[in-house]
Amino acid sequence: MVGLGHIGLPLAVQYASRGHDVVGCDVDERIVASVNAGKSPHDDEPALVERVPELVRTGRLRATTDDAAGVREADVVVVIVPVAVDERREIDFGPIDAATREIARGLRPETLVVYETTLPVGTTRDRFGPMLQEGSELKLDRDLFLAFSPERVLVGRVLLDLRRYPKVVGGVSDESTRRAVSFYEAVLDEGTEIRAVANAETAEMTKLAETTYRDVNIALANEYARYAAKRGIDVSEVIAAANSQPYSHIHAPGVGVGGHCIPVYPHFLFNAEPDLRLPPLARAINDEMAAFAVGELERHLGPLSGVDVLVLGIAYRADVREDAFSAAFRLRDELVAAGATVHGHDPYFAPEHLAALGFAPYDLAAPTPVRAAVIQAPHAAYQALDLATIPGLELLLDGRNALDPATVAAAGIAYAGIGR
Repeated sequence: MVGLGHIGLPLAVQYASRGHDVVGCDVDERIVASVNAGKSPHDDEPALVERVPELVRTGRLRATTDDAAGVREADVVVVIVPVAVDERREIDFGPIDAATREIARGLRPETLVVYETTLPVGTTRDRFGPMLQEGSELKLDRDLFLAFSPERVLVGRVLLDLRRYPKVVGGVSDESTRRAVSFYEAVLDEGTEIRAVANAETAEMTKLAETTYRDVNIALANEYARYAAKRGIDVSEVIAAANSQPYSHIHAPGVGVGGHCIPVYPHFLFNAEPDLRLPPLARAINDEMAAFAVGELERHLGPLSGVDVLVLGIAYRADVREDAFSAAFRLRDELVAAGATVHGHDPYFAPEHLAALGFAPYDLAAPTPVRAAVIQAPHAAYQALDLATIPGLELLLDGRNALDPATVAAAGIAYAGIGR
């Protein structure tokens, strides 16, 4: 297992739990040391905390920083090293290219390599196939077999999602597909559907299609929210009513879209494909929602210059210790541009981490005055938060439409939502 992050380690645990010997490879020495000590480095997946100690004790799971050495012992290599976009929204293949070269050095004949990292269409065959052949001196589809199978799980519930969703698999040849299907039949729980598709490119596009669908759907919900806001309509009520019709699946609007997936993977589709019009427009709409939220604050409070604003929830979604591409960062920048002093709170992050991200750390146990607060990540802790204990708070902007407006009003605080 190459990559022991929030998804790679649960996959390693899944495979080891099915009776296979798993070597996990990662460049992060702290992760490797933690696993070898029998302790999960990720506490957002409860099953890992329970299973890692036993699997390490019985020898089913161990870790190393030496990818090539780990690969030399393997019949199958599964790769889940992140591919992201940089500040210019260009695709950064650096880490996964480096991992692929290391994998190639350790490959033995008859090894199957499966990429689960989300990739632009054609990457498995056209980029990684030649790299693996050149570095290993093995012939693809004779000595070496290659497939793509997208991860389709959420951080914090990976093992559950592995059982719930079909496993899509496509190889660079029929034999690679056959071997990959056999592998997943052996490592996933009985009854899990393994869905073989025509080839690796079909499997690659499947992940991009489902992720971009969500981005486009959220953008449509955000357009509805902005329309509703102008007309005094509660968009949440509209969406709930519309979705009572079985062909309507409108998602929820919000202050922005974060995480490893939705803000990133649409770029894998449209960066090099100018004929795709809807996905880039949806990305732009969703990125604009932070500015819309700041505009709502100004509509209620007037100019924000010198105003203290508290952002509640810096994580990219509720109840995860992860801030990759969080909408909180775009919200921070828009507030700073408007002249506000931006405070930040998140029960999952230390004050030092929040300060490093450009937020003035806020202590709810010893609160200081702020005029406005914005719910960015609707952690469970905020459902029980007594807003009346925050001195000077005049307005709550519910960036996820997660709180009851009547409860907020009962605390003597004005409520505004996204399209509410």
